[in-house]
Amino acid sequence: MISDTIADMLTRVRNANAAHHHTVSVPGSRMKVEIARVLEEEGFIESFEVAGEPPEQFLTITLKPAVGRGRPLSGLRRISRPGLRVYARKTEIPRVLGGLGIAIISTSRGLMTGQAAQRAGLGGEVVAYVW
Repeated sequence: MISDTIADMLTRVRNANAAHHHTVSVPGSRMKVEIARVLEEEGFIESFEVAGEPPEQFLTITLKPAVGRGRPLSGLRRISRPGLRVYARKTEIPRVLGGLGIAIISTSRGLMTGQAAQRAGLGGEVVAYVW
């Protein structure tokens, strides 16, 4: 039994990226699909696909290939976890690597990047850092 399914997803993506795999498959949920959507919008992954019905739903993520010096996705880190929730006010949205990475924030209007949350004037739970 996995207690933190979001951390499991991020770990699978991180490991597949490090092993130069083209795709990675994880059990699906609405939160994981939204995280994949944000990663695709920001250009960290190539695409994602949801297969199956909700009880046995799977999310297949296609990673971008290495170009030149390295891969587009360098790192993923889970911030807010079940044992320690981390929240940020609209004025305290964290910057990742001086603005080179993104913070994924869960707001009242859904999952979005830290920059989008700042523009919308929203705070929320800091789900993960991606760089």
